[in-house]
Amino acid sequence: MSQIHEKSPQHCAKRKLININKHHKRLLYTFTTFILSIFLLILLVWFILHPTKPEFSLKETDIYKLALSGYHLLNSSIQITLLSNNPNQKVGIYYDEIQVYASYKGQQITLDSSVPPFYQDHKDSNLLSTVLVANGLPVDSSFSYEVGRDQMAGRLVLNLKANGQLRWKVGTWVSGRYRFNVNCVAVLPFGPSVPAAGSLTSKQGSRCSTTV
Repeated sequence: MSQIHEKSPQHCAKRKLININKHHKRLLYTFTTFILSIFLLILLVWFILHPTKPEFSLKETDIYKLALSGYHLLNSSIQITLLSNNPNQKVGIYYDEIQVYASYKGQQITLDSSVPPFYQDHKDSNLLSTVLVANGLPVDSSFSYEVGRDQMAGRLVLNLKANGQLRWKVGTWVSGRYRFNVNCVAVLPFGPSVPAAGSLTSKQGSRCSTTV
């Protein structure tokens, strides 16, 4: 007489559950391996190409208005021209957002001005021109005194700053967004014979510091 081995329903359920768990683990292992391979490939391409941060320089600065009205309220109008350069040979740059403003002695003296988004190809350069304005912008009580000192010294020193987001493009692959900051220094002739509200112009190019 042959023996019949019967297994309980609970035993079969446990065995089936073990098989399902093994299947899920294999899928998870395969998916994880695939994602890590893609990530390592991107990382390898990134380190081989080694993207260099963009370079900015200040080409021209024109101050049309810089005068106080009322109680420490500043009216200003400044036009600047920046040169943006992509030094990379195989990496393009998408500029998704750029906000530019002027600063004097550590305080902002214009509102933010937006530069339209643009793409910069390998070893390419772009001129960025924008007007920075402020109407009735509150400033520190020492503003007039500091401007007077600079006028006596014969020069006015401004910081032109830009903040934004960029993405790197390698072939068809595009990276995530990275914050970048630009700081340019403009030195304008400002002698005692020039009124504080007069027009000042500087075409002396200056290199800007850039952090990404």
